[in-house]
Amino acid sequence: MNALRRNVLKSAAGAGAVAVAVAAGLLKPTQAMAAWNKSAFEAKSVADAMNGLGVTSPADSKDITIKAPDIAENGAVVPVEVSTSIAGTTRIAIIAEKNGTPLVGNFNLPSGTEGFISTRIKMGQTSLVRAVVTAGGKTYTTAKEVKVTIGGCGG
Repeated sequence: MNALRRNVLKSAAGAGAVAVAVAAGLLKPTQAMAAWNKSAFEAKSVADAMNGLGVTSPADSKDITIKAPDIAENGAVVPVEVSTSIAGTTRIAIIAEKNGTPLVGNFNLPSGTEGFISTRIKMGQTSLVRAVVTAGGKTYTTAKEVKVTIGGCGG
């Protein structure tokens, strides 16, 4: 069988299954997007992003660890891990301070979940990568500088 034909048939079958699930009410895209914090993700400054997240005066914490390269050779794909030992962590947000839109990730964690996030982010230039952790109704933060040699956000 032709590989192109096989791929087209697989794609059509997958799209059909999703359409049936949406029509049956099993998959509701509006619910997934309901948690989208538009004002925070569209903010052009760190302060506006923090306000959009509802964060006011976060405390610096040594209990948060950011694992990221000191020098990222390509800003389009920068691996970042954030871990925290703060009990009751409910949210971890990642901010690249000099990006055009600084908030790059906002992860809500269900209770009982380990405070750990691993992702890849896009950075336009050398800047601080800031982790903002919400736990027990309080907000904590820490930052690490990542030097970018080739920009990923239009650079």
